[in-house]
Amino acid sequence: MDELRKRFIQGFFILIAFIYICRLFFLQVVDETYKLDAENNAIRKIMQVPFRGLVYDRNKKLIVSNTVVYDLYITPKKAKVADTLRFCQIFGITRQSFDSLTHLARIYSPVRPSLFLRQLSREDFAKVQDAMVDYPGFEFQLSAVRTYDSKAMANALGYVGEISPERLEKLEEEGDEYYRQGDYIGVTGLERFYEEDLRGERGIKYMMVNSRGVEKGAFKGGAFDKNPVAGKNLLSSVDINLQAYADSLMQHKVGSVVAIEPSTGEVLAMVSAPTYDPSQLSGRTFSKYFQTLNLNPLHPLLNRPPSAYYRPGSTFKIIQALVALQMGVITPNTGFGHAGSPIRCSHGHPVASDVQKAIQYSCNPYFYQTYKRMIYNNSEKNIFKKSALGLQKWDDMVAKFGIGQSLDIDLPNEKKGKLPNVAYYNKMYKGELTWKFSNIASNSIGEGEIIVNPLKMANVAAIIANRGWYIRPHLVKGIDTFGAIDPKYKEKISVGIDRRHFNTVIDGMVLAVNNGTVSGDGRMSDIQMCGKTGTSQNRHGENHSIFIAFAPKDNPKIAIAVFVENAGSGGAHAAPIASLCIEKYIKGHVDRKAIETKWMNKSYPNLLTVRNELASKPKTQMKPDTAQKVDEELFLTTPTTITLPIGGSPKKNEVKIPMSPKKAINSKPSVKKK
Repeated sequence: MDELRKRFIQGFFILIAFIYICRLFFLQVVDETYKLDAENNAIRKIMQVPFRGLVYDRNKKLIVSNTVVYDLYITPKKAKVADTLRFCQIFGITRQSFDSLTHLARIYSPVRPSLFLRQLSREDFAKVQDAMVDYPGFEFQLSAVRTYDSKAMANALGYVGEISPERLEKLEEEGDEYYRQGDYIGVTGLERFYEEDLRGERGIKYMMVNSRGVEKGAFKGGAFDKNPVAGKNLLSSVDINLQAYADSLMQHKVGSVVAIEPSTGEVLAMVSAPTYDPSQLSGRTFSKYFQTLNLNPLHPLLNRPPSAYYRPGSTFKIIQALVALQMGVITPNTGFGHAGSPIRCSHGHPVASDVQKAIQYSCNPYFYQTYKRMIYNNSEKNIFKKSALGLQKWDDMVAKFGIGQSLDIDLPNEKKGKLPNVAYYNKMYKGELTWKFSNIASNSIGEGEIIVNPLKMANVAAIIANRGWYIRPHLVKGIDTFGAIDPKYKEKISVGIDRRHFNTVIDGMVLAVNNGTVSGDGRMSDIQMCGKTGTSQNRHGENHSIFIAFAPKDNPKIAIAVFVENAGSGGAHAAPIASLCIEKYIKGHVDRKAIETKWMNKSYPNLLTVRNELASKPKTQMKPDTAQKVDEELFLTTPTTITLPIGGSPKKNEVKIPMSPKKAINSKPSVKKK
């Protein structure tokens, strides 16, 4: 027994010794890794940054590409500059800049390369290359800047910027070791959402150098080199011709245009106005131009379609009609007069004797009575409980249209908006059973506490075009190949409304365009557009103009939403812009040249103008009521400045468009224009 134990112990130690010998043999003879580290003084490790993926439109037209530039890196512990003045002259920088950049690099890491100067052109690189032998510790790395074939779609595309220390630290904590200080990263828009696809894979190159740092060739013939892999290309759903055209129509204006192909959910155009020149945020002009944009009170850096807040106004009446028809509280032939409604129409029109005429004339009293029937459509006797029960059922049905929900578009910073529920009003009125229908009646016409963004209303237009379903809106229809996208962007989502009800509403939308609230400039003789006008209340200047539509009536090709701030009536201002975009997309050209010229040159007082006017008027102190305070705190704050991330973690950057505050509790809802 003892002999067996002795042999077992001897065998165990012999096995351990054998393992150690094998490991040492592998490390010293087979594995070259440590040899590379030991020869670090003679071998230079060069990280190679891949080109970012390209971006194309739906017709394979190139939108975003890359231009080669050179970035200069410094390793502080190795850096030696005998003549600082000469170095500064060569690179065109001041001594102060040299000291500052060197100091920042030393703080980051004395032994790791840090960005010193970025984006030298091929010509600049050629001029300084011969002098680099005198400056060990400095090395160039090939890089690229984004180049734009079109200035359209800047906000949706987003931009690339230097990664911030905060975002770098966060990514490292998450186990992402890809980035280093000074690297570029997608900051906003598609550039951010598809960052992992666009960035590609880094390469590594080992170069032999002499004692003076001069490269003598690849180490071991490049056996240990790894070539960079370019990022994947994005095949966008956007029609760049339509995008550029919509951009031109929105010049001199503040607002949004969103166009969607109803059958696929593909975004055809996404305009945010005012916009910016994306090429100015790509290159050495970035910092100066970014600060200019960031200080602009009209917020050109904000992508308004998914992020700006508005009340939907009368465009919401379409949803009200569909939900009411599905509930059975009205029929297609139900009519209402103006009697008994505290919300009046601001224009004369015939009696809304059915749903179609109510939509045609955008009749406020009709939808007040319709909403009242929906809220009170239960057997509860207590008026407060009855209102809460009715609101909850109404909420559940309206939410299926995406109101108050995220549509999960492939963009960062999409805002859900607001669909007020029972809990919301309990908080607003400080307790349960403290509010009833009369307190929430303004929701009937798309005012009150309902908040949307332009993207959401374009999707509503697509739902109606499809007669009851939608596919999540998305801006990319393929990564490297068409169709290679997240499966959720192919899924049909039903809103739970019978198809027959959509036919009733669509007939009303046709009447609204042909002989209703849409002005003559918004009508086309050869394309049947189905639309609904809206006017979103605004307590700073003119109301906001809204129009949603789709065309043609049968087999629709495009659904659209247009928001123009401080413009007034939706039918007179937003509708012509929408009709021109529809004509451009369906026909490929626009025949109504005089109308086109008129709306391209049209401008409106913007928020900045209104602020200046308000600042010049004497201020009066008024004590706001409780409801107004809540309204302003939640929805009505428009900041004088906006801070967007240069390369850091996402920050709150939505603009909450100013709107009229609701009246005090138990007062009559405000009257709105069409």
